[in-house]
Amino acid sequence: MIYKADLHTHSTASDGQYTPEELAVLVKKRGAEAWALTDHDNVGGVGKAKAAGEALGLRVIQGVELSADDYLNSHILGYGFAVSAIQNWFGSLKDGRDNRKYRIRDFLRTKGLEIPLDEVDAEAAGAPIGRPHFAMVMLKHGMVTTRKEAFDRYLDTPEFQEIEKGTKPSAQECVRRLKAAGGKVSLAHPYQIVLNGETLEELILRLKGYGLDAIECYYPIHTQAQTAEYLRLAEKYGLYVTGGSDFHGEKNKPDNPLAAWELDLDWLS
Repeated sequence: MIYKADLHTHSTASDGQYTPEELAVLVKKRGAEAWALTDHDNVGGVGKAKAAGEALGLRVIQGVELSADDYLNSHILGYGFAVSAIQNWFGSLKDGRDNRKYRIRDFLRTKGLEIPLDEVDAEAAGAPIGRPHFAMVMLKHGMVTTRKEAFDRYLDTPEFQEIEKGTKPSAQECVRRLKAAGGKVSLAHPYQIVLNGETLEELILRLKGYGLDAIECYYPIHTQAQTAEYLRLAEKYGLYVTGGSDFHGEKNKPDNPLAAWELDLDWLS
């Protein structure tokens, strides 16, 4: 069945601007009929999203976005998994993210920036701590003029990525864990992945061998040529097509508005 859908969004349970309940209202107003909340490495907001979304008549698909160690911006989207079968692993990922704040603080110190961790904690408000929370504190202190500048100058550089190596699960483990929990798996925003020694087609073929189900072909910043290429790869390798806005809110990620792409979601039933 075809739905107008947004299968990639973030709430205050990770680094989004809006609560799951607020986001459900925005998704409905955007015209979507199906929605997945895919917070980073946790499902803390999924229950609230499901209750709020279904009350508005949305089909709510349980989701998560996992960061993989393979490459910069290598992210795996999981859908429809049994939380009870994977909750302990999510807990370990949260612990890793919480410990990560010390690595980020120490890295920024080498750049002459002193970031108050209590303010980072407050920005996260109990959610797993990530780079966007540091970026917001840097912005408030005038260390950067935009959130994007924080990433371009400090938090998304090759030097920063060196301190991240070996701290995340591999894409293989992400796919394996989600599939073992009864979930479906899609490769997020292919254009963002910084490949090193492997083509995108080779990566997709390798991930399919682990159990990859789909590719996120529709994404706000994909060009027409990129979308066409991802659709071609999905057809070539018998993969399903997903689409998502990667919405974090106007303040956090202004170039990624909510979406309502027409997608066949029978495979997610």
